[in-house]
Amino acid sequence: MTLPAQNLLAEEASPYLKQHSGNPVHWRAWSPASLEEAKALDRPILLSVGYAACHWCHVMAHESFENDDVAAVMNRLFVNIKVDREERPDIDQIYMAALSSMGEQGGWPLTMFLTPDGKPFWGGTYFPREPRYGRSGFIQVMQAVDKAWREKRASLNQSADGLTAHVEARLAGSHTRTALDRDALAELAKGIDGMVDRDLGGLSGAPKFPNAPFMLTLWLSWLRDGNASHRDDVLLSLEQMLSGGIYDHIGGGLSRYSTDAEWLVPHFEKMLYDNAQSIRFCNWAYAASGNELFRLRIEETVDWLLREMRVEGGAFATSLDADSDGEEGLFYTWSREEVEDALGDDSTLFFKYFTLSSPHGWEGKPIVHQTRSQQAQSVVDREALRPLKTKLLTVREERVRPGLDAKTLTDWNGLMIAALAEAGRALARPDWIGAAAKAFAHINSASRDGRLPHSMLGARKLFPALSSDYAAMSNAAISLFEASGDLSYVEQARQFIGQLDLWHADTEGTGYYLTASDSADVPIRIRGDVDEAIPSATGQIIEALVRLASVTGDLDLQEKAWKIAEHAAGRAAHQAYGQAGIVNACALAIEPLKLVIVDELGDPKLVPVANRNPDPRRVDIVTAIGTAANRPVLPGGLLPSTDTAGAWLCTGQVCLPVVTDAEELERLLRRQ
Repeated sequence: MTLPAQNLLAEEASPYLKQHSGNPVHWRAWSPASLEEAKALDRPILLSVGYAACHWCHVMAHESFENDDVAAVMNRLFVNIKVDREERPDIDQIYMAALSSMGEQGGWPLTMFLTPDGKPFWGGTYFPREPRYGRSGFIQVMQAVDKAWREKRASLNQSADGLTAHVEARLAGSHTRTALDRDALAELAKGIDGMVDRDLGGLSGAPKFPNAPFMLTLWLSWLRDGNASHRDDVLLSLEQMLSGGIYDHIGGGLSRYSTDAEWLVPHFEKMLYDNAQSIRFCNWAYAASGNELFRLRIEETVDWLLREMRVEGGAFATSLDADSDGEEGLFYTWSREEVEDALGDDSTLFFKYFTLSSPHGWEGKPIVHQTRSQQAQSVVDREALRPLKTKLLTVREERVRPGLDAKTLTDWNGLMIAALAEAGRALARPDWIGAAAKAFAHINSASRDGRLPHSMLGARKLFPALSSDYAAMSNAAISLFEASGDLSYVEQARQFIGQLDLWHADTEGTGYYLTASDSADVPIRIRGDVDEAIPSATGQIIEALVRLASVTGDLDLQEKAWKIAEHAAGRAAHQAYGQAGIVNACALAIEPLKLVIVDELGDPKLVPVANRNPDPRRVDIVTAIGTAANRPVLPGGLLPSTDTAGAWLCTGQVCLPVVTDAEELERLLRRQ
């Protein structure tokens, strides 16, 4: 079967695919029909993977995909398939792993050449239209691939078979289960600590990414083992990135990464997942340090989120583009004259607290950032700066806005819902908890036959969900339960795990696949073990199982979590740095913390202590004095007395004696 000889992306739900619907390239979306067409025509597939906020994706699109000459070569030689990596992370991970296995540096746009049955045989990332940057021109690349396909097909097929087998073994294989080991976290944290930039935070060198899985490893090492240097690694990294140009000092929110080692020059795209994780880390950092900077940055980031990222129904959009009006960072950068025009005499005060820089190689307007001393002083004087930022934000809103990828991704929303619920609890912001609950309800209401969609845009829904969707939404449900006390969230988490078991479990009961069993268009069903900018699907699943078992006291679920964790640990044993999410989740499985509080809910004494001491290892269950029904279960099946206020802190199956004094509970939670 062959499809019409034209671009077929206009009816796709993905904004990224729609961006390419006017290209002269005969693009297809990834589908069984597209793969069948390649087989029918006996043509190799040119696979291009990107996302809406990707700067270099736009560059390659403008240079090559909008060019008639380039498109003519593409259409003549290949079946051309475009993939939004956010809609199809399963496809992206398979072919990114293939590129890595070829010894190439990964990134987006991902450009891969596949046999007609979808096996990769060669690829790269960005290719310029004409030869430059030490790279071959894209037409040259395509002609060379075509020549090799015609003249050396048997050899290419052989290498494609070998590469596919290698990727399958790496991403979908099974390994001997490994006994969970406390030392795994300590060893990984020690290795990461050795990679940390002692002056600038983050990992040494450039570019610099926040790298949430690594930061969580260090934070868990501090919480569990008392390693203060690992705590300080995280605090330094946060302070440095929150003073740099990677943070939006006018409107709030964090960009995806900085191109330099100083956190100064970002790629200006803002991703939902980065900001969800930024809120969580700032929440923990504020509790640990008392530094008001972290509280302020949470407030600014949530303000940005609710102002710019909320879509119809209350869920959250995926990303904001780096470019506006064809120029990267144009929306966010300021000349001195623009600041002076906007603020008048107040500009002197602004420049006392903020710096404009145009570092070598940066071609746009200056980037707003702060020195560490400016940042510290701006926190003290934040009320004086608030009207200045408001004026600049008002002026900025008149500029051409960067594009919004308004699709709602279930897993990324789950991360943000959990972050909002947790920060809302810690900082006494019930409005944030309400926003989290609204987003959760919107996504949950989109279910079909009990199954979540992976992505939504308006009325369009992409089914089936991925395992990461069920894991993230389970964790979000438990965070909302902790924040609200509403037991229906616990039941919802159970249902999500039930769907995970039904559609994603392997036949041996040792783990889960990223894609559902009825997904017909994946060449390999991968596990989802590898971290990206967020913890892996497997890491999130283990966390969800451990937390749900703690909340419910379900020993069968606890046993399942342990078994899944052991098998995941076996797979992660030889590549811990790429699977820190699994190592972190296994640490939670080894020593889960559970805090049960009985309190006077109208005038609580113990609950505020728990709220202001968040701990990613701990689940909190609050019940009112005098409660007779639905009392939480302590380990061993014991029911706590609800006659008077008290708190029981349990590690695994062992509980400390009941604590009735708020100061004593504070000391206990800060020592854990």
